[in-house]
Amino acid sequence: MAKEIERKFLVTDDSYRRLASAKKEIIQAYLSTVPEATVRVRVTDGKGFITVKGKNRGAVRNEWEYPVPEADAIEMIRCCAQSKIIDKTRYIVPACDSGLNWEVDEFHGEHNGLVVAEIELPDADADFPRPGFIGSEVTGDPAYYNSSLAGL
Repeated sequence: MAKEIERKFLVTDDSYRRLASAKKEIIQAYLSTVPEATVRVRVTDGKGFITVKGKNRGAVRNEWEYPVPEADAIEMIRCCAQSKIIDKTRYIVPACDSGLNWEVDEFHGEHNGLVVAEIELPDADADFPRPGFIGSEVTGDPAYYNSSLAGL
């Protein structure tokens, strides 16, 4: 079983943009709104993915993600979405020499102006560098779950 161990923070400035090693556009929607088993479909850079996530236990939860053809992902979003579509730009920012990356999401549309940074960790107690753009921690705050932002 796959585990996602992730910490989430608000972002205080746009310095992450100049530190980013990559940038991608993402659209996503949810097919299942049950907190114990959310199902997300995402399209990014011409590729589709379907992801099943279990309920959060602090910074840890079960997660399974699989590639699907882009056309299928778009059709699933169009026909089966149980949420609003989330549109965001993701910046990948290397976390110094730690081998970890920050994923900084700039939300568009209804949530324009919201910027959140996440870092996936090897274990819940792992230490990690915090660049200057990192603000208040919102790990575990349902208001900042993508599923909440999608109107679930």
